[in-house]
Amino acid sequence: VQLQASGGGLVQPGGSLRLSCAASGSIFSIDVMEWYRQAPGKQRELVARIFSDGSTNYLDSVKGRFTISRDNAKNTVYLQMSSLKPEDTAVYYCHGLLRDITETTSRNYWGQGTLVTVSS
Repeated sequence: VQLQASGGGLVQPGGSLRLSCAASGSIFSIDVMEWYRQAPGKQRELVARIFSDGSTNYLDSVKGRFTISRDNAKNTVYLQMSSLKPEDTAVYYCHGLLRDITETTSRNYWGQGTLVTVSS
C-alpha cells in the first residue's frame, strides 16, 4: 500500500487549492484518512480527518475554510482549501489507517509531503 499526495503549490492569500491523496496497492479497507501539516519550526498538526462512515473532524483554525472528502471508488481523499492565509503555509502530509488484503489488521501509512505556500 502506498499513499501519493499531490496538489501543493504557491497561492495568494484568499485563494484556493485542492490537495489529493491517492491510495494504491492491495487495499482491503480504509478506516480513516487524515491530512497533517508541518510549518517550519513547528510540530506536525492534524488538519482534517475523515472516517469510513464519512464523518469528519477539523483543526479549529481551518473550520469553515477547509473541506476533506473522499472518493471511495478511487481510494482518494481530497482537501479543498479556501480563503487561504499565510499561516496555512506548510508541508501537508496525508496519513491513512488502511488494511492490506494480505494482513489481518490495519496499519499506518504516510504519503510524501506536498508544499503549500500562501504568499503575495
